[in-house]
Amino acid sequence: MKNNFDAIIIGAGVVGAATGYYLAQLGLKIAIIEKDYPTAGSTGRCIGGVRQQFAHPPTIQLMIQSVKLLKEYQEELKWDIEWYQGGYLFLAHSEEKKESYLKAIRIQKEFNLPVNFLSPEECQKIVPDLNLEGLIGGVFCPTDGQVNPFKLTFSYLKEIKRKKGKIYTFQKVVEIKVKHSQIIGLKTDKNEYFSSPIIINCAGPYAKEIGKLVNLEIPVEPERHEAIVTEKIEPLFPCMIVDYREDGCYFVQKYKTGNIIGCYTPIPNIPGYSLDSSFEFFIEMPRRMARLIPKLKDVKILRQWAGSYEMTPDGNPIVGETPIKGFYLNCGMCGHGLMFAPAIGKALAYYIVKKEYLLPLQDFSLFRDFSKKEIMK
Repeated sequence: MKNNFDAIIIGAGVVGAATGYYLAQLGLKIAIIEKDYPTAGSTGRCIGGVRQQFAHPPTIQLMIQSVKLLKEYQEELKWDIEWYQGGYLFLAHSEEKKESYLKAIRIQKEFNLPVNFLSPEECQKIVPDLNLEGLIGGVFCPTDGQVNPFKLTFSYLKEIKRKKGKIYTFQKVVEIKVKHSQIIGLKTDKNEYFSSPIIINCAGPYAKEIGKLVNLEIPVEPERHEAIVTEKIEPLFPCMIVDYREDGCYFVQKYKTGNIIGCYTPIPNIPGYSLDSSFEFFIEMPRRMARLIPKLKDVKILRQWAGSYEMTPDGNPIVGETPIKGFYLNCGMCGHGLMFAPAIGKALAYYIVKKEYLLPLQDFSLFRDFSKKEIMK
């Protein structure tokens, strides 16, 4: 059959592309079905940060592996993905925040992460123009970094095609076929049928909708987040700057182009699929950046946009098996899909094909206790 595959992935964002890449490397004939075009969803709307600084041990392990893989892609496979290890600097403007960081550092040190709590003056050595007013200190990991989400995704897709895999765009999955509790295929809105014993839900904020096609409740909810990018300016700082205050933000200067790209989490959260941009964000985001780095007050904003986070109850992804044989999940990335993708795509692929656990995927199971929350979301 023309449309007969060993595995089908729903969603051509970076998570779907990474999962497909590793399945293809393991010898499977792969198809990716995308309702729009690759990177049209959350991947193409993210700001490109990659960090290992989490408080959840399985997530730390996952991210150590992702950083290792990104380095391999660029240095050994010679992929042009703009991977750069400029670090992440989390700022503390309260004793409460400092204590939460110190608690996380103790966990991170168990995995030999080179992370330390710095004085305000030490923070300023990394970011010379940083405003120290009210700053107690910051936690810095120099091996965190940034990557180009478009270049990474299309590098995966290029390799999938080289392995004779197929990418189908502008086709929405409307039906998933199940026989005797076993996946057998799916149908798209083009009335095209695809046969496979394995389907992987990498649909990002639409993962819950895909779950409904097999009567499976997946606790993933979309949230609108906005971002901006500035004009190119001279290099000012190498790292992602994170300010977790209620009126804080996070932003990074792209090392290759000099643009600054950033966002913040709105309070209250904005649920739903809306991709509308707001005037409030357009005014507020530059103000928040300039409060931290006053030199940015006259920098021009080029563009703003919105995208969806795919949130779970505990702030961690949902990965692995479901009650339907052959139906797997790789979703609920909570705004971290780009950074999770290399390791989580590889780990799930190896589990599907070899039943090997490269990482503790059990901790990301759909069947876990969702009451324990990630404190560095």
